[in-house]
Amino acid sequence: MRITGSPLTRRRFGAVLAAGLLAAGLTACANSDTGGAAGGDDGKIVLGFSQVGAESGWRTANTTSVKDAAAEAGIELKFDDAQQKQENQIKAIRNFIQQKVDVIAFSPVVESGWDTVLKEAKDAGIPVILTDRAVDSADKSLYKTFLGSDFVKEGRLSGEWLIEETKAATGPVNIVELQGTTGSAPANDRKKGFAEAIAANPNLKIIASQSGDFTRAGGKAVMEQFLKANPKIDVLFAHNDDMGLGALEAITAAGKVPGKDIKIITVDAVKDGMQALADGKFNFIAECSPLLGPQLMELAKKVHAGEEVPARIETEETTFTQDTAKAALPNRKY
Repeated sequence: MRITGSPLTRRRFGAVLAAGLLAAGLTACANSDTGGAAGGDDGKIVLGFSQVGAESGWRTANTTSVKDAAAEAGIELKFDDAQQKQENQIKAIRNFIQQKVDVIAFSPVVESGWDTVLKEAKDAGIPVILTDRAVDSADKSLYKTFLGSDFVKEGRLSGEWLIEETKAATGPVNIVELQGTTGSAPANDRKKGFAEAIAANPNLKIIASQSGDFTRAGGKAVMEQFLKANPKIDVLFAHNDDMGLGALEAITAAGKVPGKDIKIITVDAVKDGMQALADGKFNFIAECSPLLGPQLMELAKKVHAGEEVPARIETEETTFTQDTAKAALPNRKY
């Protein structure tokens, strides 16, 4: 291409051209950092996945399962860590829409406030899969399916075990509850299931209930408050293992014996929790499996192909006592 005009004009054109080439180069670098353009030229399905965060051993195992399963399935994964903030998750989903990924999956930080961004995904023709946690949207067409546990059932099983365990008690049984992240599906549902179960026994009384945000540090801090405010605590129901493990530290520091002076019920069954159960420090765990990766990849392939999938897919789980935990620990994957 020949440039005519004065030397000044030619210099200006050259500067504009160089800036344009630099911008194009930077854009190419940015695309390579995220694994190339969505809907990749190699024909791979591109899955945008927004994770709640890394607040617990369960969540870390869940992330590993998703990443490993994507690699094995030949699916290109664009992964985002929301750091337990809904605004980060909404931003990530909008980024996935802008990148024109083939499928979006996410584990919602909280239940409410998703309709607007989910409608944006629907309008863009991108199917959405909910994993681990549900949303409370009245419009079920905004997502294709929900893959995860029955949190109400986990709470109910925990309460039913406690009723059986305390059936000989003649006086009140004082319970404290460590709730998960406020507004999240597992916190809401586990609380509901547990409360419904123990309602069958009027001796069982929840004397304090507060969020520990699903973290070990939160569980320890809130349990310290419970112990100071309540001289007689018989049972702790923690919505996940990590909060229960944090509470162990507070209980021990208060001069009490976990598992004996205070019976401990948790949910998840991650390896550290199972070890505490086998060691007699926990008394009961309702399992919530994080290994959803392979099922998620199969669903991503199906919804991308336009296949019909069930609106609700429940993971297979069990419960553990101290004896069954000892038998299961050697083969535990998480």
